[in-house]
Amino acid sequence: MWNVLLSFSGLVALIQLLFLPFFPESPPYLLLQKGDKAGCLKAMKKIWGEGNYKTEFDDMMKEKAITKGTKIMNVLELLKESSVYPQLSTMLLLLLSLQFCGLSAVEYALLSCLANLQESIIPYVSLGVGISELISIIFCSYIIDRFGRRILLWGGYLLMALILALLETSLLLSDQFPWMRYCSVIFIFLFIVAYGIGP
Repeated sequence: MWNVLLSFSGLVALIQLLFLPFFPESPPYLLLQKGDKAGCLKAMKKIWGEGNYKTEFDDMMKEKAITKGTKIMNVLELLKESSVYPQLSTMLLLLLSLQFCGLSAVEYALLSCLANLQESIIPYVSLGVGISELISIIFCSYIIDRFGRRILLWGGYLLMALILALLETSLLLSDQFPWMRYCSVIFIFLFIVAYGIGP
């Protein structure tokens, strides 16, 4: 019943799409982008309930005053602005490194490991992949504020490189030592955790 499982995410998206028109716009968007003060106050009351939101409204007005002289740029204008080149190059480098970090190769290795394992173990391996992703999400949300993104990126990539070397070794030795297939699966789990925590 995998098709029912895959269609579940589409059902959730459809429900969100149907209910989206009934939700108010974001108060900062209404005030800062549209300049609609009355709409902003109305949205605040609809979202947060009745009350006095003078402090929040004043903060948004200060933000509007600060950004008043700032021109909102489209994508082409932003790409022509030389002052954002360092940030854009950093983002581009990160995005490219995510594409070439080895996740696709690890997924292929997982498939080859599954072909060599007992059939009764395969569902547990699939469950282990999901648990590894969950562990990495929980772990990352706790440690990202403590260590910062730079350390997590460096550490994540270094750990992933080490795990890939160990995974390749275990895959090469799996024909001689059948128990190395299980080590390969464990390395795949660890790679997924390192990927989730780092990049």
